[in-house]
Amino acid sequence: MLAASLALAALAGLGLAAPPVQASPLDGPRDAGIVGERYDGYAQIRDETRADAALHTLVDDINTQRRAYYEQQARSEGVSADAISLIYAETIFEKAPAGWWFLLRNRGWVQK
Repeated sequence: MLAASLALAALAGLGLAAPPVQASPLDGPRDAGIVGERYDGYAQIRDETRADAALHTLVDDINTQRRAYYEQQARSEGVSADAISLIYAETIFEKAPAGWWFLLRNRGWVQK
């Protein structure tokens, strides 16, 4: 129950409550396979050959915002930021459209 509440709170706080996933500046790069989502709730550039400096900055900024949100949620819920990020990552995977890439723990990149 706590995990579900945390997942919903994480999604709502990051503007990702509407399925499949609300529009994000990362949607285009994710659709193109340039950026993927990691098992730990952070975005990562997959294809360096197609990533420019602006995309690197965007991914870094989004990951900084996510980290701050995970830490805030962790403090309010009395759990670790890692627990929040893992819940968020699972929820993103479930709501993501086919074609997005995910870096799974110990399995490498897989396409949904």
